[in-house]
Amino acid sequence: MRINMAHVRERASGGGWINFAVFDARSTNGSNDALLAQLTYSARNSGLKVDQAALAYRSGGRIQFYGAKHLVDYLARMGLPRWTHTIDA
Repeated sequence: MRINMAHVRERASGGGWINFAVFDARSTNGSNDALLAQLTYSARNSGLKVDQAALAYRSGGRIQFYGAKHLVDYLARMGLPRWTHTIDA
C-alpha cells in the first residue's frame, strides 16, 4: 500500500531545525502507535531524517492529527502540509 507523506524541515522554536514527517494514514485496527512507528521507520530507512512524526486523517469531516505532541500542536495551528513523497507500508 502506498501512503502519501509530507517531509518538512522547519525552524525549531529553540533555534536549529526540526525535520518532521506527516503520514496520510489511520490505523484500521486501532493501533495508531504501531502504524506511526512502522511508517516512521520506513521513512528513516528510505534516507529521510525524521525528528518527529504524526498521522493525519479525516474523522467526522475534520482533519485529525495523531503523534508527537509538539508536532500535533504545530499542525493544528498551521494546517496540513502538502504531500511531498509516497512511501510503501
